[in-house]
Amino acid sequence: MKVLGWSVLLRGVLFVAAGGCSLACSAQAQTFTTLATFDYTNGAFPQGTLAQGLDGNFYGTTKWGGAYSSGEIFSVTSDGELAIPYSFCSSPGCPTGLAPMAGLTLGADGSLYGTANGNVFRLTPDGTLTTVYDGGSASGALTQGSNGSFYGTTDFGGTNSRGDIFEVTPDGSYKVLYNFCSQEECADGSIPFTPPIQGSDGNLYGTTYYGGSKGVGVIYQLKASGQYKVLYSFCSQPGCFDGEYPRSLVQDASGNLFGTTTSGGRGSAAMGTVYKITPSRQYSVLYNFDIFDAEAPSTPILASDGNLYGTTGGGNPIIFEVTPEGVFTLLYQFSNGRASTGNGQQGLFQGTDGILYGTTVDGDSIDGDGNVFSFSNNLSPLVETVPTRGKVGTRVIILGNNLTGSSGVAFNGVAAEFTVKSDTFMTATVPTGATTGTVSVVTPSGTLESNPQFVVAK
Repeated sequence: MKVLGWSVLLRGVLFVAAGGCSLACSAQAQTFTTLATFDYTNGAFPQGTLAQGLDGNFYGTTKWGGAYSSGEIFSVTSDGELAIPYSFCSSPGCPTGLAPMAGLTLGADGSLYGTANGNVFRLTPDGTLTTVYDGGSASGALTQGSNGSFYGTTDFGGTNSRGDIFEVTPDGSYKVLYNFCSQEECADGSIPFTPPIQGSDGNLYGTTYYGGSKGVGVIYQLKASGQYKVLYSFCSQPGCFDGEYPRSLVQDASGNLFGTTTSGGRGSAAMGTVYKITPSRQYSVLYNFDIFDAEAPSTPILASDGNLYGTTGGGNPIIFEVTPEGVFTLLYQFSNGRASTGNGQQGLFQGTDGILYGTTVDGDSIDGDGNVFSFSNNLSPLVETVPTRGKVGTRVIILGNNLTGSSGVAFNGVAAEFTVKSDTFMTATVPTGATTGTVSVVTPSGTLESNPQFVVAK
């Protein structure tokens, strides 16, 4: 089913006052496609970010439904073929967990990692699911660092029951790195709903939903040495014009961090913001949501064109685009279903075909159990490295499309040894002399560039 994005023109005039957008900024050739529909028997209430697997398909989780009514791992192809690799709670006691809420992360070993009911699990490419760590209270998605470990957060764990940051290795070694609310009145933050990201400097960056000087969230940095620092406390401006209750973060090649808040900002409704914070801790609001009940924006993605893309919740959810300069474009108005932000995670994922993918928590009717959708905005195909940071000699997975017959791989212009494994992925070794920058793959149909850039660690 395809619906052209021109439908947003009917509503576009309502956005002029809020962000300087006009009818012209919605007049692009976009295509929205419903790829798959959930009906409880095959899963219900998809949440979290999709991940692209080695086979080129997109993987995600549903919180409920499926064979045992306890959630599913699903895969869907770009043309809408749905499959269920795993159903949770398939044996007494639910040893692998249940009700996964935060989507999946592709690891450097080619397996998919996620959390369910506090457990950390791994799904191998052959469909085998094992528990990596049992007995924790992981509450969100995972981020894999350049050292191979996964980083995440608990929202109500830790010494003060206000959450913590943890590290878990693929073989199950678990360590708490920081307990939130360790400072008086939780000035260091409280209740992180989203995992940290690893910045280009190797440090971890993230947000908490509560805590800080005003109790409505912080942006933090955690260094490898264990030193913790609050970079920004929200509602530091009169009227909370800077926003409050933040989502997670993304980082650009210059080290700037971008994110959203779920409320606050300027305007009569104050439904959230898109913001930027520079490496020197200069904070600015790029856009204020005060429009057509488009509230609670998801964590944005930084797509291959350098712009931010995301979704909103509320009664009239949308897909939006914001440039680093703050120019807002309404791309699509949902008519069937609310866009899923998955426990505060990214609402969208960019596949290596350039297309944006996401989920809705409702389906084609009020009783629907969710959809998987794609949204084309004329972005070019690309390649993606896993991991996105590593030392010289690191083996890197490169995801893409039509890779068979590729004749060259370069890390910021330095040629690398590579092996094409299939049409959808290859491996390469970070070469001596490589520096931080774009990874290029020469395919029979042209040269593809990576997004994000690959950081060569010392």
